[in-house]
Amino acid sequence: MPAAFLGHGNPMNALEVNRYTRAWRAFGRAVPRPRAILVVSAHWNINATAVTAMPKPRTIHDFYGFPTSLFEVEYPAPGLPALAEEISDVVKPTWVGADVDSWGIDHGTWSVLVHAFPDASVPVVQLSINADKDADYHLDLGARLAPLRERGILIVASGNVVHNLGGVDRERPEEGFDWAQRFDESAKERMLTNPIEMATLDAHADYRKAVPTPDHFIPALYLAGLAAAAAEPRTEVLVDGYAYGSLSMTAYTLGLSCLPGETAGGGAEMPSDVPPEQTNT
Repeated sequence: MPAAFLGHGNPMNALEVNRYTRAWRAFGRAVPRPRAILVVSAHWNINATAVTAMPKPRTIHDFYGFPTSLFEVEYPAPGLPALAEEISDVVKPTWVGADVDSWGIDHGTWSVLVHAFPDASVPVVQLSINADKDADYHLDLGARLAPLRERGILIVASGNVVHNLGGVDRERPEEGFDWAQRFDESAKERMLTNPIEMATLDAHADYRKAVPTPDHFIPALYLAGLAAAAAEPRTEVLVDGYAYGSLSMTAYTLGLSCLPGETAGGGAEMPSDVPPEQTNT
């Protein structure tokens, strides 16, 4: 089964049709039908490593200041409680807890899956980001998840390589600041040639601007770990670009050589109306 890291950006992408959402849709059509989708989302950032283990995960609208239409989005995919035990077994000795009632499917997950798997029929399980752990832990955990790909599990990481909400410039809807481009290009070089080196980007001169908090960057380490564990790693750029100066929309795939129908190409169609207040983008 392939795997991916998707730069999800503005939650409004859930409702938009643009070159990023078209790329996500093309990715969903290109992969074999998964037994389940395991998502590492930037928006489940807690002090433990856990997986959702409820049969019917709720759709979480973890943001504010957006149009009512975004809060009305539901993604009613079933869960797969049995997968929690399977994950716990495959990553030993790393401990993974089972969350049966506190979380669900957050917007880092459903904002991309509404495009990639719009019928919401494939079971979805989320893996939390353990905020107490360093980059090497997440890289290693990603590698430990690799056997799940042989069992029909599609692993999707969702975040943004560059994510600085404090630096958002609404006058630059499709542009990236110089520092954002430098960091994103350095990340791209590592992901495409030596994914394990993604964990060393904290030494990059632009790291503090590009990654003021690690939550959105960490999911990329899971794809890097999966790539490092692969016998023939084939990481490729699915789509790239920038939003509002300080967000990178770069997405990567692993083990997927081509996309049918619509591709990541074409002109950018980024949303032009960003609410004045927003959080958890």
